Amino acid sequence: MARPVSARNRRIRRVAGTALSLALTLLGLLLVTFIIGRVMPIDPVLKVVGDRASQAQYDAVYQAMGLDQPLAVQFLRYIGEVLTGDFGRSISTGQPVIQDIKRVFPATLELAALGTFIGVSIGVPLGVIAAARRGGWIDQIARVVALVGYSMPIFWLGLMGLLVFYGILGWVGGPGRQGIIYDGMVPQVTGMILVDSLIAGDWGAFRDAFSHIILPASLLGYYSLAYISRMTRSFMLEQLSAEYITTARVKGMSERAVVWRHAFRNISIPLVTVIALSFGSLLEGSVLTEIIFSWPGLGQYITNTLLAGDMNAVLGGTVVVGVCFIGLNLLSDILYRVLDPRSK
Repeated sequence: MARPVSARNRRIRRVAGTALSLALTLLGLLLVTFIIGRVMPIDPVLKVVGDRASQAQYDAVYQAMGLDQPLAVQFLRYIGEVLTGDFGRSISTGQPVIQDIKRVFPATLELAALGTFIGVSIGVPLGVIAAARRGGWIDQIARVVALVGYSMPIFWLGLMGLLVFYGILGWVGGPGRQGIIYDGMVPQVTGMILVDSLIAGDWGAFRDAFSHIILPASLLGYYSLAYISRMTRSFMLEQLSAEYITTARVKGMSERAVVWRHAFRNISIPLVTVIALSFGSLLEGSVLTEIIFSWPGLGQYITNTLLAGDMNAVLGGTVVVGVCFIGLNLLSDILYRVLDPRSK
């Protein structure tokens, strides 16, 4: 009877440790965003009352915003507001920041998800084949693809992609999520145009939305592909040099079975973390892509509000991106423990 209790205690400690780690990480994120909001050379009171307000009006708003209280009290109040989803009101739009984020975040999520799908569907097989044929022409191509993906500025690739595939060839749609004809015609359910157009059964809107998203998603997918293929190749090279692989080959097992059934199965565990981090990097790193393609997502929203000095919106968007990273790390940790029998 002692062993089940011991196992249950280990699970409790593991869950408690994970919860404590998440809480400390979130607290650190909130502390960083709080400090940023206080050290930025932007007066939040002036953004509300304007530069022609009287001193009495300025002081009244200053007190109403709680800026006259000690920093520790302000920070505790900030934590309470964030935990209830209250990021304040955006000066740029006049709407609650949480409502603005709900409006723009699905566009970024859709773009990052499709980019990650492209990166995984091409990057993983490319990395596996490159490792299996180390030194061959496929391996050389994979290494060049990864090097170019890391080195080439994404804004330059975006501009060249628009020039070639939209301006010259006309193969894809232009900037934005949809053409003028279909803009606002699809009922919003999830906020993701491709999904909503499928739900509505509007295939014309789906084709139009796909023609607009495929180019920016492919650019993000190429950036993701470079990272995923390189890490996949590295993981596979380590596994293919292991003794159990040599034993499988000596027993006469086909090379295809050795690579995919044994080596690839063992790299699937760390590969989950790589894919999760890649998806998170696309969520927060698609700012330039969204600006170039006029994509109304979270990255463009944060950039526009930052230029307008709208710190409530900037900090709210930053917190959301940070929470997404924390959630993805938690998901990858859970999947790691599910897939790896040694962690049970």
